[in-house]
Amino acid sequence: MTGMWWLTTLWALPMLGGAVVILLPSSARELARWVALGVSLAVLALTVMLAVRFDPAGPRYQFVENHRWIPSFGTGYILGLDGVALALVVLTAVLVPLLIIAGWHDGGAQGPSYLALILAVQSMVLISLAALDILLFYVFFEAMLIPMYFLIGGFGADRAAASKAAVKFLLYNLFGGLIMLAAVIGVYVVTADSPAVTSAGAGTFDFRAIADAVSTGQLQLSPAVGNALFGGFMFAFAVKAPLWPLHRWLPDAAVQSTPATAVLMMAVMDKVGTFGMLRYCLLLFPAASITFRPLIITLAVIGIVYGAIVAIGQTDIMRLISYTSISHFGFIILGIFVMTDQGQSGSALYMVNHGISTAALFLIAGFLVARRGSRNIADYGGVQTVAPVLAGCFLIAGLATLSLPGLAPFISEFLVLIGTFVHYPIFAGLAATALVLSAIYILWMYQRMMTGPVSAESRTLSDLVPRELTVVVPLIALLLVLGIYPKPALDVINPAVSHTSTSSAGRALK
Repeated sequence: MTGMWWLTTLWALPMLGGAVVILLPSSARELARWVALGVSLAVLALTVMLAVRFDPAGPRYQFVENHRWIPSFGTGYILGLDGVALALVVLTAVLVPLLIIAGWHDGGAQGPSYLALILAVQSMVLISLAALDILLFYVFFEAMLIPMYFLIGGFGADRAAASKAAVKFLLYNLFGGLIMLAAVIGVYVVTADSPAVTSAGAGTFDFRAIADAVSTGQLQLSPAVGNALFGGFMFAFAVKAPLWPLHRWLPDAAVQSTPATAVLMMAVMDKVGTFGMLRYCLLLFPAASITFRPLIITLAVIGIVYGAIVAIGQTDIMRLISYTSISHFGFIILGIFVMTDQGQSGSALYMVNHGISTAALFLIAGFLVARRGSRNIADYGGVQTVAPVLAGCFLIAGLATLSLPGLAPFISEFLVLIGTFVHYPIFAGLAATALVLSAIYILWMYQRMMTGPVSAESRTLSDLVPRELTVVVPLIALLLVLGIYPKPALDVINPAVSHTSTSSAGRALK
């Protein structure tokens, strides 16, 4: 199915919308908000149209656009969506308008520059998910760091701490990107030496051509070269995901950002890292993926348990939630590298479900912190008495985070654990301990903040207002719907995973 420039329109809309917003005077805050919201809703409408027209039984990549870009470098402007990319595109398109509404009255945070940066990140995430050219993917994989850097460092409550967190975020991710750049160049070099991929002497960055050549055995890499190239890609993705022990930048960046920025980072941008593992690492370097599989699975399980244990000891609401994300990213990476259909389907679905549950929990916590002016858990108590709707929504989002049956993350976490048990029962057992640990940190936090006698500081807290309910209700509804009936999402995701498992590269991975 050809794209008719649909995917170009998809990522260009927020980019052009951001350019319009940034040109508005700083005094035109209200107009900037409405323009940004209108653009994000237009992106959502286009995404819905693409999702409706996507045929799960059709070609693997649909809405394909293929145009010349830099022929001398063997790179083209190639876009297309498979089921996993489509699921993440839908997640991105749903969350961004909700984030804009969530921070509608955040004072200086919702100026034109802030909104333009959010739209820029959305644009770059969308083109990264749709890119079928490795160099095109890399350019925007790195470029999205710049607007996110300014979002973290320029709009936090404590500007000095936020600036420090932003620098830490940028240094970690730029270093990973530089390692990946060397690997991207290496891919071009090895394809230039393989006439089966391109004409002799000319390399290519066309992902589909390279992956097909690897799958059919026409492109074979020596173990040393394959391991080195895999390492370059995997390192960059592991930093962005983030995988333990490369996670150190995330808690500071999440805590010092505005809640909307933190959600954009953890629920949207970081998913490009796990998406890259599933698409590029496994299909381009199957032998190296098998070589490094035990190490990556070990690190993922450590991250699962570490994130959950450290979350239990946190006294800061936002820092606690950010450590839960480190644990959840461990589950996503575990599902990818156990290399079973259940694990990879669960991992892809987990990316979506984690985005929804984290957005709900972080934004509700942000609403609460904005009322009280404190992130300290001990400063709250009895909130459910004075703000029962807020407390109830917080509880549902928290129960989703601990993967309670009936809520969306349960089925994805269950699939990952089942897929892991097939080949690695001990690792599955260790990862399952996070189910108990997550119950401890979520329920204990809820007990300290929401139950008991009303603290003096909590007596004046107001309940959720209609604007905030406009943000929270759709997220809660998605958690319930996908928890009870995940079939529509899995119907889109499973064929993409099946394409990987049925290729010769996929068979080697098994």
